[in-house]
Amino acid sequence: MFLAFKFSDLITVPFGWLLGQLYNLTGNYGVAMILFAVVVYMALLPITAKSKKSMMKMSRIQPQMQEIQRRYAGDQQKQNEALLQLQRDEGVSMGGGCLWSLIPLFILFPLFTVIREPITYILGCSADVSSQIIDTLKGVAPDAFNNNVAYAQVTAAQLIPQYAAEIKAAIPTISDTVLHGINFNFLGMNIGSIPSFAFWKWEAFDWAHIGLFLIPMISAVIQVVQTKIMQKLNNSVVTDKNGVHDAEAAENSQQAQTTKSMMLMMPLMSLMIGFTVSAGLSIYWLVGGVVRTIQDI
Repeated sequence: MFLAFKFSDLITVPFGWLLGQLYNLTGNYGVAMILFAVVVYMALLPITAKSKKSMMKMSRIQPQMQEIQRRYAGDQQKQNEALLQLQRDEGVSMGGGCLWSLIPLFILFPLFTVIREPITYILGCSADVSSQIIDTLKGVAPDAFNNNVAYAQVTAAQLIPQYAAEIKAAIPTISDTVLHGINFNFLGMNIGSIPSFAFWKWEAFDWAHIGLFLIPMISAVIQVVQTKIMQKLNNSVVTDKNGVHDAEAAENSQQAQTTKSMMLMMPLMSLMIGFTVSAGLSIYWLVGGVVRTIQDI
């Protein structure tokens, strides 16, 4: 048992349990995912606050840092020593805020496992039982499974209620709760499926396809809005020694350059996530963007 333990289980197991509880409570996978995102990001609030505090401290001392860089432009060693001393005096950790802000991204990858293996993590079946369910369904409904092996559990979770009798016959000890499967329908969309960017290949221009297409697009827009708000807030604390806002220092600061890079990177990452994984994960990322924006403010 110990040898089968994976480090990622520290995240996937409790996340799967929580998502399963929220699904049982609401009876709606989409609502459960929205609530799940809110709970996760509220739990991360102390870490997020620490990250923002560190980043805004770094923003505040940008005029002093730029003055040191001008003063010791010809002496790199003295410049580094002066910058380090300034950071010590102000209680600022270089890069600390950025490191803390990456934690939501580290969570995203194990969460992807939870979402693409709902029978194991949400319905609580063992790996062997999950495999038996998939094998049984492939025997009675082979055409339902495409070549994307990674999403076999998502497909199977939707078919379980339809073929409950066959599964019960193959696995007599299976619980009635598992035989209810998972309903991925949310606002007329199947959020267990992967949105398609190639709208010219859609079978029909209906809400089921358009809605899925809009989820990652809206998520990308939210990332832009969040980054702009973060930039404005960071720039607002950049002041000179007299406490007056220094717009030039704010524009030329390293923080401003980093934020500009994020303005491009984060929306692109949202689109990449949105059009390569099931829509459920995009909803988590979208709602997370809204929560993070509110937290920033």
